Amino acid sequence: MQQLSVVIICKNEADVIAETLESFSGLTDDIIVFDNGSTDGTQQSVKGLPVHFYTGQWEGFGQTKNKANLLAKYDWILSLDADEAIDTELKNNLLKLDLNNNKIVYKLKFKNFLGNKWLRFGEWGNDKHIRLFNRKWIKWNNAVVHEELLIPDEFTVVQLSGFVLHKTVDNVMEYKKKMKKYAMMNADKYFKEGKKFSLLRIWLSPSISFVKNYILRLGFLDGRAGFISAGMTTKYTFLKYKRLRELWNNNK
Repeated sequence: MQQLSVVIICKNEADVIAETLESFSGLTDDIIVFDNGSTDGTQQSVKGLPVHFYTGQWEGFGQTKNKANLLAKYDWILSLDADEAIDTELKNNLLKLDLNNNKIVYKLKFKNFLGNKWLRFGEWGNDKHIRLFNRKWIKWNNAVVHEELLIPDEFTVVQLSGFVLHKTVDNVMEYKKKMKKYAMMNADKYFKEGKKFSLLRIWLSPSISFVKNYILRLGFLDGRAGFISAGMTTKYTFLKYKRLRELWNNNK
């Protein structure tokens, strides 16, 4: 066992959370599941599993994650989502870590899946994020969406081998709902930050997004899944700026 805590915030993840939690078996004796109002039986899905289950109010991604981290037994936090399991190679490397140096943060590689298709290219290809850190030194910012870790300049980033297995969505309809939700949340974030919109950006940014992810980042090599992924990101970009325009117009 490693002296780290796995911390997961979730809402309505009954279909995937048990499989995710199983991937941490043998890694730690402290797994925190912080639920924000699930109505799909998430609590029943984790019942009987070796986890500490808490419920709490949703305060945006950044603040909610910081709140959940305070419930952990250990200072070293492995922060993942309910649809982000780990593979055997990553688990073995986590078990080997010497966690005595608090001035290190660990970056993990992600395999992102659309259904059962691993997206090797495009926006989701070569995906890496810092997800293991010491909570005494590192916290999330207060962003409602697209939260980021606040990492001092003197810290060293170390990348681990192995993968986080991210089951993004099961089907296209679920993908559409997810992208629309995040577009609305990010538009609200931009509005609160005072960011402006332009008609040129509303119509040009989606096209640029598609060319970047489908052509320049070789998303077409992922076949139909690559086209769907690039198309969804294009729609997300359009909806985000369209909603931002609506917020500014309503503010007048």
